[in-house]
Amino acid sequence: MKGLKMRVPDVPAYLAMPRACGVNTSPIAFAEVYLALQNGTVEAQENPLTTIEAKKFYEVQKNIVLTGHIVDHLNTVISGGLWKKLSEDDRRMFTEVAQEAAVRATADVVAREKELVAVFRQKGLTVTEISVPEYREAVLKNVSFESQGYRKADWDRIQAVK
Repeated sequence: MKGLKMRVPDVPAYLAMPRACGVNTSPIAFAEVYLALQNGTVEAQENPLTTIEAKKFYEVQKNIVLTGHIVDHLNTVISGGLWKKLSEDDRRMFTEVAQEAAVRATADVVAREKELVAVFRQKGLTVTEISVPEYREAVLKNVSFESQGYRKADWDRIQAVK
């Protein structure tokens, strides 16, 4: 990836991976990504598969590499005041339903990503699946958490969540 011109959001967590791999990052406005790919201002972009589909980036790119370097999440939030008003049974029920919904949402995301891989391959794109643990290890050798404003202890806590 060394020397590749890639559009990446101007956010430390998003910049860490490409910079660790020697990528020349470009902070192009999201609305201009399609045109930037089309005219060669950038050679690559960093987005989830659903965004590649929705914004039709597949029309102006030939390759997709499934790095899994950023995993997004959906939060279920309830105010502290409301939580305190709930009975113990209602809290337990709320927690169970939220956890069930999280499992279903995760399964839906995984299924949709598999579908999109097939769609992109059918459209003629090369979709490359890599060893995420090996990739992660290589990137982590080149970038420290502290250089990105994060703490290694936080990473370790996140990794411990299963």
